[in-house]
Amino acid sequence: MSQFDYDLFVIGAGSGGVRASRMAAGFGARVAVAEDRYMGGTCVNVGCVPKKLFVYGSEYMQHLNEGAGFGVFVAGKTFSWETLRDNKTREIERLNGIYNNLLNNSGVELISGRATLIGPNEVEVAGQTFTAKNILIATGGWPFVPDIPGKEHMITSNEVFYLDEFPEKALVLGAGYIAVEFAGIFNGLGAETELVFRGEQMLRGFDEEVREFVSDEIAKKGVKVTAQDNVVSIEKLPNGQLKAALQSGEERVVDQILCATGRRPNVAGLGLESAGVELNDAGAIAVNDQFQTSVEHIYAIGDVVDRIQLTPVALAEGMFIANRLFGDKDYPELDYENIPTAVFCQPNIGTVGLTEEQARVHCRRLRIYTSSFKPMKHTLSGEDERSLMKLIVDDASDKVVGAHMVGPEAGEIVQGLAIAMKAGATKAHFDSTVGVHPTAAEEFVTLRTVTRH
Repeated sequence: MSQFDYDLFVIGAGSGGVRASRMAAGFGARVAVAEDRYMGGTCVNVGCVPKKLFVYGSEYMQHLNEGAGFGVFVAGKTFSWETLRDNKTREIERLNGIYNNLLNNSGVELISGRATLIGPNEVEVAGQTFTAKNILIATGGWPFVPDIPGKEHMITSNEVFYLDEFPEKALVLGAGYIAVEFAGIFNGLGAETELVFRGEQMLRGFDEEVREFVSDEIAKKGVKVTAQDNVVSIEKLPNGQLKAALQSGEERVVDQILCATGRRPNVAGLGLESAGVELNDAGAIAVNDQFQTSVEHIYAIGDVVDRIQLTPVALAEGMFIANRLFGDKDYPELDYENIPTAVFCQPNIGTVGLTEEQARVHCRRLRIYTSSFKPMKHTLSGEDERSLMKLIVDDASDKVVGAHMVGPEAGEIVQGLAIAMKAGATKAHFDSTVGVHPTAAEEFVTLRTVTRH
């Protein structure tokens, strides 16, 4: 008989925590999960899933307008925010139930409440103490809101999915993928939208050519892009609107301000200091390659360790923990190279591998291949949207070390490229592959002329 209540106690029922719990229980471990907010974590409730549904919704008006070029005319086009919002909510509730059933059917015990560490093998939830041989922290991230006067009048990505009314004028503060995506969502659904950020360009960390291209395309669609400025204070007016004072001295009066200035590891109130769990300089839980914290039997995965903030990464880390603790002891360590990602701005971004700037540091000589063109659909739609495709090749090995796309369904296309690059594909492999015609994706296997070295 074990001296502990559980073999594994997981704090947080997000993507990583649920995956680790289910797999560990499948290996025969006694597992409990504590969650104080909602099943499925950020991704399911206030992240990837509802965001993608809103992106779909925001694109429909453009699709309807494009139909005229194909002889399809739609009269009386209207938008109901309440319908989109409530249909989204019903879908999220359905997914919450699925996650709940997955854990129950796996034999995982669900405990409702915020878990707090009170020792290396003890947690407390709602006044009750539980012991566990191993503890896994998977509490994700939380929106960061800068400390400015009137900050309480801003909303974050936690609230934006549940607004009572859709704004006529919206200001989005930030330059990361969340900010850029929601600027497109607001604009696509009909709001007069401005994106404000303090840097010179949006989407820091992405390929510079991609950043510039996307900025131009977003502006062409109607989003006002204001760089090298910032919101320094907010005042709520008697009519309910918000007046934002900018660092430049200008003012904006809008109906809604979305603060999307980044996310921080969600470590508040976990009692980390009681158990001796250390944080790194960025405020994330410090872990080694096996996701072990400074305390032997306490582990952490996902956004709370702030390596790569992507749902599939948290899932992979959860699988690693479950296998190493209860299943395959030789389960391989995670390889963080060539992890693909997408930004669901409009048009979409899909990317995998190195940016051109990173590649110039790692490779002695490069071959850069680029192509910018109007997608076939827009030859009749009348839209002035363009796509960009880019391959970065290490000249010495001929390996493709970076692939980037801006355009419709970029995320879908880059997934296949990621498989090829994970397998070590060379430019010769791309060149010898027959394309699917007529598609945008075939451009990746027909790029022949070097744009620059």
